[in-house]
Amino acid sequence: MDRLLTVDQVAELLGTTVRFPRRLIEERRITFVKVGRHVRIPEQAVAAFIEANTVAPTVRRLRSVA
Repeated sequence: MDRLLTVDQVAELLGTTVRFPRRLIEERRITFVKVGRHVRIPEQAVAAFIEANTVAPTVRRLRSVA
């Protein structure tokens, strides 16, 4: 079973404020689990969110001046 993280732990992992993961939860942009009245986010869901939102660099070719 995946480790369940608190909203505070996710914010620290992402390097953001607590407001950002709370917004992700509210907008249903990340998987979360309700444990009673507490909200937990599976560690794999955070990794998947990071993977899905990672932007690869583009290779830029310089034009030669002829």
